Amino acid sequence: MSRIAFIGLGHMGRPMVENLIKAGHELQIYDVVTQALASFRGKAKIADNLQEVVDGADVVISMLPMGEHVQAVYLGKDGILQWVNRDSLLIDSSTIDVVTARLVQEAAGERGIAMLDAPVSGGTAGAEQGILTFMVGGEKATFERAQPILSVMGKNIIHAGPSGCGQAAKICNNMILGVSMIAVCEAFNLAKGLGLSQQAMFDICSKASAACWSLTTYCPVPGPVPTSPANREYAAGFTAAMMLKDLRLAQDVAADAKVETPLGEHAKALYEIFCDAGKEQMDFSGIINLLKEMKRE
Repeated sequence: MSRIAFIGLGHMGRPMVENLIKAGHELQIYDVVTQALASFRGKAKIADNLQEVVDGADVVISMLPMGEHVQAVYLGKDGILQWVNRDSLLIDSSTIDVVTARLVQEAAGERGIAMLDAPVSGGTAGAEQGILTFMVGGEKATFERAQPILSVMGKNIIHAGPSGCGQAAKICNNMILGVSMIAVCEAFNLAKGLGLSQQAMFDICSKASAACWSLTTYCPVPGPVPTSPANREYAAGFTAAMMLKDLRLAQDVAADAKVETPLGEHAKALYEIFCDAGKEQMDFSGIINLLKEMKRE
């Protein structure tokens, strides 16, 4: 079993750590929010700083909110690249911009340290069940080295290509997710306006050409999918703020690549309205309520 350092125990990091512990790995953990560490006392070594958390680690995994956090953790004044063992494997599972992912991997490579960008899909439910999808960027040999660790936390471990390609895949995936959720929400609102019951709408569309994850797994209306956030007053599995972050990342890279993504841009604009209305911590499927309130001219 491996000694694993895990940095960032938020909504996703916490269940990922729990699964690594259950698999028999030795965990040493760190988060700037000390309350996030409390439940692991007696189960993992709790570090006071970045130097301590990576001490003697075979593998370092980070799950952080933004690119600037990743850059600070790896490249900052007290960043881990100056403390970590040269033969350690670094895995960043944050969802960040491609430029930062490649910058950090390049810096690790210059020190002879293997690193992957490995963002995930599946939300907190997938993290809890250990069935996340990992989209992995980096060298193939490093990817193969990481698979036994990633398979503890995920069901689908996919090599997307060289450095940064994991982030590229995640950004594109979540742009599809954001757009498709809005489309599903609009269709349910329209169906209700036309007198079609929500259950009938689900029963038909989930078996027809409209079937997609936003409908069949994360249905934005209460009832048809009991595990969806709609049945918990849209308590977040994946917040609207995080969706907005990912849609902004998609638009930034689309502009750099000179690729037109009009639906992605419109989805970003709608989630900006939703978040500006104070709903940023609500599940992203809760945008159905914003769409209900909007009036046709």
